[in-house]
Amino acid sequence: MTPEDGRGRHETPNERADRRWTELLQEVRVAQTGAQILFGFLLSVVFMPRFATLSTFQRDLYVVTVVLGGLATGALIAPVAYHRLLAGRRLKPELVDATARVVTLGVVLLALTIGSALLLLLNVALGAPAAGLIVAGMMVWFALWWLLLPMLLIRRNGHFHHPQDDAPQDDADDDHGRVSAAPGRSDARHDNQ
Repeated sequence: MTPEDGRGRHETPNERADRRWTELLQEVRVAQTGAQILFGFLLSVVFMPRFATLSTFQRDLYVVTVVLGGLATGALIAPVAYHRLLAGRRLKPELVDATARVVTLGVVLLALTIGSALLLLLNVALGAPAAGLIVAGMMVWFALWWLLLPMLLIRRNGHFHHPQDDAPQDDADDDHGRVSAAPGRSDARHDNQ
């Protein structure tokens, strides 16, 4: 496979893992900031005077929203813990795959947190029927932009497989995508994992 055919890059599994890790961290920075700001705001709501006037449903919805916000924040911060625990163990491809799954979960939880927070806010401001309709529309909006349009792009371009399938294998790699180093010798590409 050549770069000219538009289907891949000439990368070793370790180079691909490094690139995917960098891209993943850039994505996480965007989602993480939003999740942390929203979660911080949610934590302060309980201390506001108007909180005492909320109905039982609104208080329960607040608890659900805070829990979802905590779960989203935790999932979006997880790459830090994964990296700290796995650094230097020559598991970068596995680290990237595992972290990508946790970040995907974090993004789903963030969408649910936003939906739940909007439901709470609009329920207080407008009442239940209007709030439910608006939030349902907002969740469809998220699903459209965050899920359906990317999937349509994948389908339209015929990319049903994982991007890793396109990368050539390096003869020096073992069957787990890690470079074999001679005894007593460290491979510089793995030192910063």
